[in-house]
Amino acid sequence: MEGSNNYGHQHPLLLILNEDQLIYNQSGVTHCSRCGEKVSAPCFCCVDHCGFYLHKVCAEAPLELNHPFHHDHPLLLMDSHLITKPNYSSGYICNFCDEEDNKFVYHCSCCELDLHIKCAMFTFNIAENNLKELDHVTLQHPLISTENGDEQLEDDSKCFGCREPLAKYTHFSPDCGFNLHEKCAELPFELNLVCHREHPLVLQFYSEQFYSERISCEICCRRTRPRGFVYGCSPCKFVVHIECASQSPLQVIKSTNHEHPFTLFNGHQHPLFLMLNQEQLMDNQRGVTDCSRCGEKVSAPCFCCAEHCGFYIHKVCAKAPLELNHPFHLNHPLLMQNAPYSSGMYICNFCNKSGHKSVYRCSSCELDFHIKCALFTFNIAENNLKQLEHVALQHPLIPSENGDEKLKDVFNCFGCREPLANYTRFSPCRGFNLHEKCTEIPFKLNHVWHRKHPLVLQFNSEGLSCKICCQVTMRRGFVYGCSPCKFVVHIECASQSPLKVIKSTNHEHPFTLLLRQVPFTCDGCGTEGNHVAYSCGACNIIIHKNCISLPRIIKSKWHDHRLLHTYFHHIEDFRVLNCLICHDEVNTEHGSYYCSKCNGIFHVKCALKDKDSYEIVENEDEIEMPNESSIIVIESNDAGEATKIKHFKHMHNLMLGPFVGGYENSCDRCMLPISDPFYYCSECVFSLHKACAELPKMKNVWHHDCKEPLALISDKVFMCQQCWHISNAFAYECCGCERKICLRCVIALIPGARTCLKHEHPLFYYTKHNGKCNACGGTTHGAFCCKDCDFVLHLRCFSLPITARHKCDEHLLSLTHHDDNSYSEHHYCDICEQSRNSNRWFYNCATCDTSAHVYCVLRQYPFLKLRSIYEKNDHPHPLTFVMKKYYYPDCDKCDEPCEGMALECSKSECKFIVHWDCVVPTSLWGW
Repeated sequence: MEGSNNYGHQHPLLLILNEDQLIYNQSGVTHCSRCGEKVSAPCFCCVDHCGFYLHKVCAEAPLELNHPFHHDHPLLLMDSHLITKPNYSSGYICNFCDEEDNKFVYHCSCCELDLHIKCAMFTFNIAENNLKELDHVTLQHPLISTENGDEQLEDDSKCFGCREPLAKYTHFSPDCGFNLHEKCAELPFELNLVCHREHPLVLQFYSEQFYSERISCEICCRRTRPRGFVYGCSPCKFVVHIECASQSPLQVIKSTNHEHPFTLFNGHQHPLFLMLNQEQLMDNQRGVTDCSRCGEKVSAPCFCCAEHCGFYIHKVCAKAPLELNHPFHLNHPLLMQNAPYSSGMYICNFCNKSGHKSVYRCSSCELDFHIKCALFTFNIAENNLKQLEHVALQHPLIPSENGDEKLKDVFNCFGCREPLANYTRFSPCRGFNLHEKCTEIPFKLNHVWHRKHPLVLQFNSEGLSCKICCQVTMRRGFVYGCSPCKFVVHIECASQSPLKVIKSTNHEHPFTLLLRQVPFTCDGCGTEGNHVAYSCGACNIIIHKNCISLPRIIKSKWHDHRLLHTYFHHIEDFRVLNCLICHDEVNTEHGSYYCSKCNGIFHVKCALKDKDSYEIVENEDEIEMPNESSIIVIESNDAGEATKIKHFKHMHNLMLGPFVGGYENSCDRCMLPISDPFYYCSECVFSLHKACAELPKMKNVWHHDCKEPLALISDKVFMCQQCWHISNAFAYECCGCERKICLRCVIALIPGARTCLKHEHPLFYYTKHNGKCNACGGTTHGAFCCKDCDFVLHLRCFSLPITARHKCDEHLLSLTHHDDNSYSEHHYCDICEQSRNSNRWFYNCATCDTSAHVYCVLRQYPFLKLRSIYEKNDHPHPLTFVMKKYYYPDCDKCDEPCEGMALECSKSECKFIVHWDCVVPTSLWGW
C-alpha cells in the first residue's frame, strides 16, 4: 500500500493494488465516492476507515476533459449536487448510457451534456484509440452462462457504439457494464466520404438534445438512433451511421429480364434499377425499408435507387396510373396525390387503416384509398384475377402455436365484411382477406326490390343504410347500390331469398312477407320503411324484418327500471311523451320501449343504439331487485314524506327542514348551497338536499363506459370524470375502473328535463351539441339546451352555485346572467380588476354593486369541503382543508404565502401549513 494525496478528502488515503488488500481493508460492499460503482482494485482507501473509496481511474480523472467526441466545449468534472440547476438536486441522466446517477459528472453547461466518469473516460480512450488504456476491458465472445449451466448468445444487449445487437460478434465487455463490438473500437477518428466532400466526417457522440429535431442518416435515410456513435459534420448538420459510412457502394444490378435497367421515376434525381427477387433486394437493403409511394414494406419485384439514397418503390406502385377511373366509383375519377391533410395522415375508406404516403383521392366525395386498396378492388371489379400476382388462393386453416391447424375466424372479408372461417379465400401477403365467392359476384344485378334501375357493385361512399335489413352500412367495403335513387343493399342481403314466414319470440303470431313494395311506418321501431316488410294480419302490425327479433325486455343504463317493448300505447290524457335520450317526441301509435313504473319512454333506435348500454332480460319472470336505498326512514308525515331519516354515511339522525340557521351552508353531498327541501342534523353541522339523500348506494349511469355499477363513496379527494372539478364530497365510484363522478353531475345527467334558476324553460342534455355556452361563452361538445329558445349551458356552468361568498364583499354574492348597469360603458371585475364581458354570467352584490368573474369568486377548488380531514399526508398530525382569505402564513413546502386553499395541521400548537397545490397528487390531474 502506498500513501497518496487525499483528493479533497479530510483524511490521508492509501493506494490498494490488489483484491487481497482490498478485502483486508473493506468492511462489506463499498462503492466509489466519485462514480458510485462497486469498488475494485486498484483503488484508494481512507486510512481512518471512514468509508471513503476511490477507483484509481476515477481519482486520476482530469478536472477538465477536452473530449474528441465533443470538441466544441470542455467537459468539467463536478459534483452533481453543486450544479446550480433544479434538475440536478436528485441526480442526472448520463447522455451516453442513459442511466441515472447522483455522484460526480462530466458536465458541459453550454450543451447541458452529462456523462458518467466511466462513460467519459471510456469513450475518450475509444476516440484516441488507446485500447491499451482500457485495463478493465477484456476481449471476449458474447457467450454467457445461463442458470442451468449452458451457454447461450446474449442478443438482448447492444453495442454502445453502433447500438446494434451484440450476438454473433466478438466484443468488449468491461466489468462496469460496457458492451462494444471490436470493430467499433477500431473505427478511424476522421473519414473522407464521397457523399460529403466539403469537410471530413468526424467520429462523434450523437445525442438528440444537440439538434432541434431528430435527423436522418444521409445514406440510408433512416432516422438516427437517440444516442451512440455516428460520423458527422457539425457545421453542415450532416450525419451518417457508422455502418453506412463503412460499407462500399453496391454496383448497379442490371436485369436480363427487363429492357430498361435504368429508369427515372416521378422526378427522382438518381437512376433506378429493377430487382426481381428477394435475394437481390436483401443484398441492397440496409434494414427494413418502405416503398416511397405506398409506405408498405418493400418486397420484390421493386425498383431501387442506384445511388442508395433510400428510395424504393414497388413495381406495382411505379406503374399505378395517376388517374384511376374505378368501376366501384363511377361518379368521379380517383386522383393520385400526397396525403391531403395537414397532419399528413389519412384513413383509407376501404380497409379503415391509416396511411401517410401517396393516396388515391376523390375530393368531391372525400374518399381516400391506399394505392394497394384501389388497385386490388379495381382488379376484383374487372375480374382480373390473374393480375393479382401477390394473392394466393388458400383455405383459411392456419397453424396454431402448438402445431395444430385451426380455423382463424377473427378476420373479416374485405368485400362483404363477414367472418372468413369456413370459406376458401384470397389472402394476399399485404393483409387482404377475401372470400372466393366475393371475387365472383356479378358487377350488375337486377333486384326485385328495386325494379327502376339495375344495382351496381360499388363503394358505399355515403354510408347509407341497407334497404332490406335497415342496418347502417359502414363507409368501406362493397355494397350493391343505385346512386340516383340513393338505394343501397348489403351483398349478402341482395343474394338471399327472403323468407315468406318468420316466427317471432317477441310476438304471439308469426309474421308474413308482403310481396309488394309499399311505404310504411314500422310498428316495431317507429321508423319509416319502403321495401321489405312483414305483417301480422291478426294484430294489424307491419314491421321491418330485423324488428321481428327485437328483445321484449331490456335493462338499460339510461334508466333505473326495466324497459318493456310495446307496439303501441294507450294514453288517455293525450300527453306528448318525449324520448329520455334524444328528447324528441315518441309516436305512441308505433313501437317503443317504456317503463311501467315511472312512465319513462324511449325510441327503439335510441335504446338499442349502443350495445354496451343495455342487457337483454332473458327470464321475464325474474323479480327485478330495486337499488338499495341510502336512507332508513324513521318518521313520516301524513303525506308519506320522510321527516326523520338515518343516512348510512352519517352517525346522527337527519330531520327534514326548515333550517333555522339560514341557507348559507352547503350540502355535504354535492357542495352546492342548501335550498328546500333538505335534511339537516340537529347535533352537528351536516346538511343534505332531499334529492341527494335519496340517491341509492349503487347506481348505473349512461355516461360511464364500464358495465360495472357505481358505488356511493365519501371523504375521498377525487377528480370528477365529467366536470373535471376536484372535490372531496360524496361521489359515485366505478367498481371496475375506479373512476369517480360527483353528485352534481350524476343528478344533472339523470335523463329528463332539468330546471335552471337562471332560465324559465326546462333544459335537456344533448350529448353531441356543438355551440356556445351562454354562461361562459366556451364551445360545447355536449350541453344542456332549451327547446324553446337558443339557451345553452355547459355541464360545469349548469352546476355553478347560485350564491357564494368572497372577501371582496361582506354580503352574499348572487350568480347573475345579465348586466343592467347601462350607465357604465366598461365592465370590470372588482377582484382581478380586469375587464369582463357583460353578456357572460358573473357574481354580483346588489347592495354594494360589486361584480366579479365567476372564476375569481369560486377560485380553483370551489367543491373542496373546508375543515375536512385529508388522509394522504406525511405529516404526523391530521391535516384539514382551510381557505386563507386574510392571513397568509408561509407554506412549509415552497415558503410562499399560503393564499387560497391550503392544508393546515389540526393541532393548534403545530403551525404546519402547506399550499394544496404543493401536495396535490398528480393522479388527480389525469386517469
